[in-house]
Amino acid sequence: MVTQFVLRTDKKDKAGKCPVHLVVYFDGARLKCATGEKCKPVDWNADRQRFRASYPLAEEANLLLARLAADTLAWWRKLRAAGEAPTLAGLREVLRPKPEPEAAVAEQESVTVWYDEYRRSMLARGYARETLRHHLVTRNWMAGFEEWAGQLLDPVTYSLELHDRLLVYLREVRKLAPNSLVTAMKDLKSFLRWLRDERGVTVGIEVRKLVIKSFDTPKLYLTGSDLERLASAMLPANLVPTRDIFLFCCYTGLRYSDVAGLHRGHLHEWDGGRLLRLMMSKTRAGVSIYLTAAASAILDKYNDPERLKLLPVHPNQVMNKYLKRVARLAGLTGAADLVSTEGGGIVRAAVPKCELVTMHTARHTFATQSLLRGMPVEVLQKVLGHKKVQTTLIYAKIIEDFQHQTMRRIWEGEGAGTYSAGARASQVCEVKPSAA
Repeated sequence: MVTQFVLRTDKKDKAGKCPVHLVVYFDGARLKCATGEKCKPVDWNADRQRFRASYPLAEEANLLLARLAADTLAWWRKLRAAGEAPTLAGLREVLRPKPEPEAAVAEQESVTVWYDEYRRSMLARGYARETLRHHLVTRNWMAGFEEWAGQLLDPVTYSLELHDRLLVYLREVRKLAPNSLVTAMKDLKSFLRWLRDERGVTVGIEVRKLVIKSFDTPKLYLTGSDLERLASAMLPANLVPTRDIFLFCCYTGLRYSDVAGLHRGHLHEWDGGRLLRLMMSKTRAGVSIYLTAAASAILDKYNDPERLKLLPVHPNQVMNKYLKRVARLAGLTGAADLVSTEGGGIVRAAVPKCELVTMHTARHTFATQSLLRGMPVEVLQKVLGHKKVQTTLIYAKIIEDFQHQTMRRIWEGEGAGTYSAGARASQVCEVKPSAA
């Protein structure tokens, strides 16, 4: 095979440039094809079959001709090995190969697109409304970060560097409390596992590397004397129902979401008394709670045959707002220890107890007061509807009074019936086994 480059002066254009052609001889056959290059006759060296130095970028142009000759030779050898004849179409394809298709660049997608699908999946599988709610909050925080950072949280390209930026946003910009941050990270990790394991998405980071430390914050609960003050406080008429419903939760351990949904179908007779049987809205656990005289008295006070609901419960925000006024009027103004973190350190502040009381304080109060009165942790677990006893044991860790009483009973021989911080048994819910 012989290759030649010739300048076709017979095809000069208006600018005086002539096309450069490649002529190839194959065992007596000849193929001729344009190379796509042009130059003026003065810039072409016919003897050396190359561009002169006067041609702009002559070196690069001559390298191109050398490459075309090499490609042609390789093409011919391939045809000869296969026993095929060279064609003009084949030569043109060698000289002007079709451009390689560009690799498809995957468009980044906002994390919210996947997160919305994740929540729809949880909804289809019957997850509790509270779980769906805090996952929605986490999803909105992710969307807030994308807007703040001007960067998408694409799970495919998620990295530790991007994760650290997200933590800075949540901690410093959104001012999330440590445990709120832990909850958000738990939600994010479960979301990424779902993408990886159930949707086959290649997540850009190992989920196990997303580690964040939790922070033990003191849980506010009321003592027996606090409950006595609340029960006997003189209050404006509009605050009395809020106080009574809060006390009812202190006697039963119900969350706001559960007490707000109580109706007559939950009330049952048992061994001369009454009890509540219901399914917890958060954990979907069935519970049976014996109603003490104090709890029953509150139900009787608000008994209305025309109302299906057992108690006149306001929206949660309203209840919490009223509760702070109730607690202040009841004299719960002693200092409570408010612990937070700032700049990597712990910040402690003395805050009036009345400013920290919420509807959930009642659940903490029931748990701690029940343990103080000797209720077994296993029984308390069933009443609170906890799936794991470890969750219930959190309350046992925070009761210093329980520790002190146990030490005094062991070392000084005093009876278990002495409660330095407790109220009378009639004022706090007693729990009895259900007959069902």
